[in-house]
Amino acid sequence: MINDFLKYQAQTSPYPLGMEVSHAVGSYIFDTKGKKYLDFVAGVSAASLGHQHPRVNQAIIDQLNKYSHVMVYGEYAQHPSVEFCKLLAEHMPPQLNKTYLVNSGTEATEGALKLARRVTGRSQLISCFNAYHGNTMGSMSVMGFEERKQIFRPLIPDVDFITFNNEEDLQKITNKTAGIILETIQGGAGFIQPENEFLKKVRQRCDEVGAMMILDEIQPGFGRTGKVFGFQNYNVIPDIVVMGKGMGGGMPVGAFTANEKYMDLLSHDPKLGHITTFGGHPVIAAACLATLKEITETDIMAQALEKEKLFRKLLVHPLIKEIRGEGLMIAPMTESADITNEVILRCQQKGLILFWLLFEGKAIRITPPLTISNKEIEEGCGIIIEVMNEILAEQNNN
Repeated sequence: MINDFLKYQAQTSPYPLGMEVSHAVGSYIFDTKGKKYLDFVAGVSAASLGHQHPRVNQAIIDQLNKYSHVMVYGEYAQHPSVEFCKLLAEHMPPQLNKTYLVNSGTEATEGALKLARRVTGRSQLISCFNAYHGNTMGSMSVMGFEERKQIFRPLIPDVDFITFNNEEDLQKITNKTAGIILETIQGGAGFIQPENEFLKKVRQRCDEVGAMMILDEIQPGFGRTGKVFGFQNYNVIPDIVVMGKGMGGGMPVGAFTANEKYMDLLSHDPKLGHITTFGGHPVIAAACLATLKEITETDIMAQALEKEKLFRKLLVHPLIKEIRGEGLMIAPMTESADITNEVILRCQQKGLILFWLLFEGKAIRITPPLTISNKEIEEGCGIIIEVMNEILAEQNNN
């Protein structure tokens, strides 16, 4: 299978990990040789309730037995998508009450950027250095990492960048700015959290000049930081929220949410201001609804914070310089990208799945399913410490 994978399926890097997957259940993935791997990545934060969660699976099966795709987005009232958007509004600030369902996080970013321009009548967009909001042309335009986008230029014009947590840079937000887009916690940059009420200061500056504040919750969203959304930890309310990844319990989906007076602008002048064929797909929406119910009807979000404490207690080692992040979105930092590479690759050999972050080579991604058990955390952390001990011993011998 690996040969056909490389021959017929387009790749994203020269050296994919190449595991041949047989099946997955709970916190484990099994390869075609029967080897079991403990999953500390959850499909890069997407399989929020683990693999084959019974509530999500049953919701998918039940909806498949009723109907699948019946019409392009926005024409028919379909129970799963309506109920999901309604329940989502109940767990948002009252101002954020209308949601547009799409197929991925990057498409949600595209919609949010368009909405900011539609609302304000302005063109300038502002993002952060080392930001990542997706990889389509609009999303890439607000990616703050030139190396990844140079070859694809020209991108959308009138985009400027600031440094995350730099208050002086907020003066770049002016009455020419349509919107500023920020990750609530910078993901690819190394799980960097806002400091000194930075998000509140962004909110204040946007209010001063009439710009839209867009928060990207694609990674922190849906319980990973102990709240439904990461911004709820920082006492700030954005104008637009972008979401995806963990929203569907492993199914492909995205969405952006704003106030109804803004969202309604996409329906006229011109009509079809944003359009998608498969957005709000009933089977996907059923998975989203089941996922959101499981996250909000149980203590899974509170558990995420307790499990973070356990990770921090167990991951103490000379090779770990600090641990960034919050809840079950954390990143142990080593002193070099080479060490991080060794840890990730050796851990996979020993049956533990870790991964990299996009722009910070020293970071080890740990974003396990929210359902991971304490015993599984102890098992995985034991493998990490074992590998780090091997690396340290080799360093000392050289």
